[in-house]
Amino acid sequence: MSTSPAAGGGPTRGPARFISGVVEGFYGRPWTMEQRTELFQREQKWGLNTYLYAPKDDYKHRMYWRELYSPKEAEHLIALISAAEQHKVEFIYAISPGLDITFSNPREVAALKKKLDQVKEFGCRSFSLLFDDIETEMCPADKEAFSSFAHAQVSVTNQVYQHLGEPETFLFCPTDYCAAFCTPDVLRSSYLLTVGENLLPGIDVLWTGPKVVSHTISVQSIEEVSSVLRRAPVIWDNIHANDYDPQRIFLGPYKHRPTDLIPKLRGVLTNPNCEFYSNFVAIHTLATWCKASPKEGPRVVETAAGEEETEPCYSPQKALTLALTDWLQEFMSTDQPGGSRRPALLEQESSDEEPMQMDVSESPYCPGPGENPLYTAEPLTLDDLKLLSDLFYLPYEYGGIARNMLEELHWLKIHRQAAAEQTDKTEEWRSKARRFDSRCEDVVQMFNRLSNAPNRSILYDLYNYICDIKSGVGLARAYVKMLGGQGQPSALVMSEDPEPWGFRGGLSGEIQRMLPGHGNRDLFKHPPTTPVYFMRAYCDKDKTQVQKIWEEMLSGGKEQSPLMLQLPLISDCLSSGQISPSPGCAFVLEDELGTCGYALALTDAKAVAAGIQRDVNESLLKDFPSLVVVQVLPRVTDPTPAKRMVGQLLSSISSNGSRGAFCELRRSDRRMLEFYSKFGSFKHIQMDSQDIVVMATSL
Repeated sequence: MSTSPAAGGGPTRGPARFISGVVEGFYGRPWTMEQRTELFQREQKWGLNTYLYAPKDDYKHRMYWRELYSPKEAEHLIALISAAEQHKVEFIYAISPGLDITFSNPREVAALKKKLDQVKEFGCRSFSLLFDDIETEMCPADKEAFSSFAHAQVSVTNQVYQHLGEPETFLFCPTDYCAAFCTPDVLRSSYLLTVGENLLPGIDVLWTGPKVVSHTISVQSIEEVSSVLRRAPVIWDNIHANDYDPQRIFLGPYKHRPTDLIPKLRGVLTNPNCEFYSNFVAIHTLATWCKASPKEGPRVVETAAGEEETEPCYSPQKALTLALTDWLQEFMSTDQPGGSRRPALLEQESSDEEPMQMDVSESPYCPGPGENPLYTAEPLTLDDLKLLSDLFYLPYEYGGIARNMLEELHWLKIHRQAAAEQTDKTEEWRSKARRFDSRCEDVVQMFNRLSNAPNRSILYDLYNYICDIKSGVGLARAYVKMLGGQGQPSALVMSEDPEPWGFRGGLSGEIQRMLPGHGNRDLFKHPPTTPVYFMRAYCDKDKTQVQKIWEEMLSGGKEQSPLMLQLPLISDCLSSGQISPSPGCAFVLEDELGTCGYALALTDAKAVAAGIQRDVNESLLKDFPSLVVVQVLPRVTDPTPAKRMVGQLLSSISSNGSRGAFCELRRSDRRMLEFYSKFGSFKHIQMDSQDIVVMATSL
């Protein structure tokens, strides 16, 4: 088997030909005839040789597969097949009858043959039968005729293959098209074993790898499936597919497929992003990979992120740079479809109508002294496209810049408290905040230059994605500035009544944030998460957990709590469980891990103070007779749940007739001191003790 595409990318017949190219097999709006023709031009230019026609939402390809094409539809397909042939690209027509075909019904098989005969009359010579993404339960008639689902599929596929004259290229997509679908595994899959034993040897099998969207495809995994199928598979690669998530697009290089795979495969077809013009990198880097020769041996390549990867004469990072360099030229071109900034003017010039005349006496507008200068957009750069690729890299990884932004944002969030308390940490925090802000500005400027690129077709395919990332970065930027104390809290980030752009994702985002596993599968392994907190009334069974939290915070997280060394507070009697809180004046806070905080109160603290023989200022108890104690674990980084808990507690105290409440804090408890200080209503009360701080609020 050849280890590279045929010279010139032509559809050379014969078993030595390595299939390489593109499958249009995604769910969503199919590409236009003009876009497919442009694809053929690219494939020929880059050395790829195949196009598999399988758009899921072409209803005569899948849902209404029995229906023949109308004369107008036939005209389009004939033109498309002819265009592929003109550019030396093999056109493979795929059909997906698996949704409702009765395999044992001769009339059904005849309808399938008739449909493919029609396409054959259009000039098509290569075909594919797809049985992916369908139910595996057979109807009663098929159960009587076939011993298994695999036997049914193989029987019909063999019949159609022979009916068409055993074409040089005939592809079969199994229902178990990846290792994850095989039961119990690839080597013991009765389905794949049946396919391998019974499918005619001239038929090739499509395979996506270990998963539907495979992170890596190893030589060992391909050798394993090849031994079961008794032939080398054709990889249907979904590494750049985005039809499963409308918020993601993939602009990174073809990666994590060693070039040692090439002699082990019958071919590789990429099923890329739904948006046609966004697939330049995906297809360009695949072409570079296909041209690589594994015979030169491995070499270490340093990536832009400073990492090293071993690839036999193929560097994903170099392939990406090459693709982006070529893509930049297309961005700046106005002769591409939709590329002109002034399409109306071009249409006039190309038509027979006389173009609108301008008054030659009018000179272009020139701003006067003191007026705003004319807006001029800076040209798009290669660095802009590298940033764009980093932000929308691959399904299982972000590019280096995107990773750094996530790491910096995470660090800034979790170290803000330490920076506020420790002077030596303050400058480090500010330095990182400035660097993060600079990265955010780079994204904004990249967006601006992309928005002004001459080729509008590419821009329109990317616009929703770059607009979304710009808005998301804007929210993060405002949040970091708020953490740094620059102005008032931003309405974009923290507001009781935010604008709709302040919360992302619509209903889908709301649902995900409510699920307990939200964030645990993000590519960034330590993201700033959005926990779900639950506040409820305190009950007797909570006493042990409240005491545990109190002891942990009192000891500063040490194993042995130095209780004897601590000055006793009135609130210690509440937290330790020695006395019970007043009825209706106690709450606990829970997260996914369990109880994480509490708020307790005594409506009349005078009797408890006397019990522990603490002298308490009489005037304090007169104006603020009630005592509150609040504590939350350090893992609760968001102060909002604790504030709501205190607000509810104060409301309960007030409803019991109290005129005010106070709290006692040890001066070493900086965390809760800051909490009460920022609460707004609690004010410091001057006391004689040097170790205890008293704060109070009127009700």
